[in-house]
Amino acid sequence: MILFVALMIYLVYFNVVEARKIVNSPYNARQDNFADRVVRGKITDRNGNVLAQTLVSEDGSEEREYPYGELFAHVIGYSSSQFGKTGLESVENFDLLTSNAFFVEKIKNEFQNQKNIGDTVVTTLDADLQQAAYDALGDNKGAIFVMEPSTGKIIVMLSKPAFNPNDVDDIWYVLNSDEEDSPLLNRVTQGQYSPGSTFKIVTALEYMRENTDYNNYSFECTGAFVHPSFTMNCYKRSGHGLLDFRGSFAQSCGASFANIALTLDRTSYRKTAEDLLFNKKLPSVLDYSKSSFTVNENTGDAELMMTGMGQGNTLASPYHMGLICAAIANGGTLMEPYLVAKVTNYTGTEISNNVPQSYRRLMSTEEAAKLKELMCAVVSEGTAADLNQSNYSVAGKTGTAEYSLVDGEKMHSWFVGFTNVDNPELVICVTVEGYDGNANALAVPIAKQVLDAYYNR
Repeated sequence: MILFVALMIYLVYFNVVEARKIVNSPYNARQDNFADRVVRGKITDRNGNVLAQTLVSEDGSEEREYPYGELFAHVIGYSSSQFGKTGLESVENFDLLTSNAFFVEKIKNEFQNQKNIGDTVVTTLDADLQQAAYDALGDNKGAIFVMEPSTGKIIVMLSKPAFNPNDVDDIWYVLNSDEEDSPLLNRVTQGQYSPGSTFKIVTALEYMRENTDYNNYSFECTGAFVHPSFTMNCYKRSGHGLLDFRGSFAQSCGASFANIALTLDRTSYRKTAEDLLFNKKLPSVLDYSKSSFTVNENTGDAELMMTGMGQGNTLASPYHMGLICAAIANGGTLMEPYLVAKVTNYTGTEISNNVPQSYRRLMSTEEAAKLKELMCAVVSEGTAADLNQSNYSVAGKTGTAEYSLVDGEKMHSWFVGFTNVDNPELVICVTVEGYDGNANALAVPIAKQVLDAYYNR
């Protein structure tokens, strides 16, 4: 009897709790059975613009179409009979191959041996803003991520280089072999970058946790921080002069943050990084790469100083840095990020919907307020002053990260921040690969172009 009851409990668990994951598995051959009875449903943006749909020819043959081409290639993904499914096409496979049409219509279609129409997945994405991000990034490699910090709704998820999912069956092998551009990689969630000075958000938080009198901090930047065994140069070789803690953050002074890093307790520093989800699981419906933080009690001074500046062995995705910023904007609490607003049947009748929910508190309300104040200073008097000329308020942090040990001129340009500072509305993270001095590859003006498109429409 015990074995029988255990078996029944397992079967119920398998069919109720695990059903969606099992059905969505690319290894599950039952998906073909769904497709035999249901025309795959549409995926739309939040305004009803069709991002993916199935075209049915007179002879009954079906073709998956992506009206926006490569614009949503990574987040919507593709559905291919040869190469499987990616993005939301994979995650939402169960709903797309489920029909909740009126039951009389379904019975009629089954008697006539006709397929029913699958449900529609309505996303949180905004096609117009995604297009603005695409245009702003231009020919650069990189990623742009935009979300609402108060709800967790993801508005933009853009990665370049991209590919046209309409042609994936013909070009998949070419895409898969392109190691230099890696067009199949979703750089927003899977990209691993040195975060540069955006990581000073983490360093600043740890310093404030260890030093309640952080406002009394001062440092004379002469263009370099001289350690007994090595010298750490600041990006401003002429020096910033005398800086307090706010000024060090606003001006993104590398020498000052190298000095700050040396004062930190290594074990506590690691805990703070892990509080902010480094080395931890991230809330994400799409595949992602974990961010890494390697400082421990055995870390040497040189590595500690580099880490404090956002260099060293620390790696992060644009998605992760955006989530940290979202928690700051939302008073320390990270909302669960999501991409699907609701599911409807093909006539528009709502079947299910997602509502905002809290994921985890990453920091206290007081700590978030302190970081917000520092990030406001970056825009009002620091390295993101270009955003101070807008008709909307912004708080943020810039970053420039060297990524080549051979060629120090190879850098990534970063900006992470949020708008409408008193009542935060949007979080944005921009990462541009291979910044080489070209103004069109700087993250701040790219972020401004995206935000202008949102607030001026």
